[in-house]
Amino acid sequence: MRERLAVNKKEAQKFDGERFNLRKLNELEVKEKYQIEITNRFAALENVDVDKDVNRAWENIKENTKTSANESLGLKELKQHKPWLDKECLDFLDRRKQAKMQWIQNPSRSNVDNLNNVRRDARRHFRNKKKAYLKAKIEELETNSKINNIRDLYRGTNDFKKGYQPRTIIVKEERRFGCRLPQYYDEVEELFLPAIECTWG
Repeated sequence: MRERLAVNKKEAQKFDGERFNLRKLNELEVKEKYQIEITNRFAALENVDVDKDVNRAWENIKENTKTSANESLGLKELKQHKPWLDKECLDFLDRRKQAKMQWIQNPSRSNVDNLNNVRRDARRHFRNKKKAYLKAKIEELETNSKINNIRDLYRGTNDFKKGYQPRTIIVKEERRFGCRLPQYYDEVEELFLPAIECTWG
């Protein structure tokens, strides 16, 4: 007797919010600008008459933090996993989709031939674009090797070897996390506490 188990893949959580470029906080000038921006915003909030509604106060804090972060830090640019995919490629995708829809609506011989031709052209175009991109990357790696730019050389070769891998942050040792946690709270407190004290003080 055999049993089969069905496994459902759990979809990754999608984050549609704004991601700010937090690496800019390592620069002293940007960090000071952000702190000044946020303290000014919360000082302006101090004068506003706020009822004792906690939700409204939280929304004000959240919005002020977001707008000051957006102005001083800017948004983080997401990494594009297929940089060779340009507007021309997207046009080929649209043409292929339209040809497929015509074939689904009317499965005649002419629509089948049209779909096959469009698919062939799209595949050829994608292949050529990817080849050109890879050739340019290899030439870039060669120049990095010639001018002894080792960091960029290793980054580029690791991208080729590993391919795309999503970032996963897993806590492996509680001791290491426990040592990092107080430092993290100190950093957060340093950034936000003066502004929050202005609001609630």
